[in-house]
Amino acid sequence: MKSNQETKFKNTFEEEVYEGLTAFPKYLSSKYFYDKKGDKLFQKIMALPEYYLTECERTIIEENKADISNLFSGDAGFDLVELGAGDGKKTKILLQELIETKRDFTYKPIDISQNVLDELEEDVLNRWPSINIETEQGTYFNILKKLSEQHKDRKMVIVVLGSNIGNLPHKYAVEFLTTIRKSMQPEDLLFMGFDQKKDPQVILNAYNDSQGVTEEFNKNLLSRINEEMNANFDLQKFNHWPVYDPENGTTKSFLVSTEDQTVTLQNLDLDIHFSAWESIHTEISQKYDDVIVNWLAQEAGLVVEKQYSDPKNYFTDYIFRIK
Repeated sequence: MKSNQETKFKNTFEEEVYEGLTAFPKYLSSKYFYDKKGDKLFQKIMALPEYYLTECERTIIEENKADISNLFSGDAGFDLVELGAGDGKKTKILLQELIETKRDFTYKPIDISQNVLDELEEDVLNRWPSINIETEQGTYFNILKKLSEQHKDRKMVIVVLGSNIGNLPHKYAVEFLTTIRKSMQPEDLLFMGFDQKKDPQVILNAYNDSQGVTEEFNKNLLSRINEEMNANFDLQKFNHWPVYDPENGTTKSFLVSTEDQTVTLQNLDLDIHFSAWESIHTEISQKYDDVIVNWLAQEAGLVVEKQYSDPKNYFTDYIFRIK
């Protein structure tokens, strides 16, 4: 096996797969779940009855859309910048409200997947042909920095739905929020969803659905490595295993090798040995309460302006301003 320094990588995906599979314990980044197939699988997950997050946040936005629209709007209009837009299903509730109330805004969805952005733009323009929509493909912060420099005289509302921040441990969540705050002007807002602590079984069911879609979603990462790096992962030899720790509110997902096996990644000239029951950590999903969210905000130089929860208090959307 060549060392990391000797291996030439075609892209960051190859480099991060190399680093993760040669580490101990092994890990892979969940950001690489989202190829064309992964995008479709995640849309299926969001429609599952066990995956309560989507419906809870949809309810919040539907029931509070008029108030949210009023908070978002500015005298000179505003840019609605959505990080990790996906299919924009919940955002479209807000778009409808903003259009019906004749707000002056430009919708700027950002996503790492160009495929998702193309589908979103097509659907939005089919529904509202006159809407101003400007999609941006790439990493959140590079584009956010560019947008903040371009529009210092126009209010920016940054939207992050679906508890995407939950994919980060608290240390990196603070860094994430701090980076967003640095792109904000005093009048700007951050609207962000946080999945709340609740019955541990409800949480586990959301990451281990009865139809096996979440398992397929996780294993699709191995399929993607097979296709893009000429590897030979046998997906049948890995079990999907989620766990939840109610003390710290952390959900983790693993792919666990069911036997001793060696996997070859030909493009990386790499052989990886798995012992029976050895794991690959694929995902973290953090759960929160008001104390944690207010602490994260304070550490990042933000303050909670307002918050909205669903009737079961499963999910909360917070609006932040610069402190």
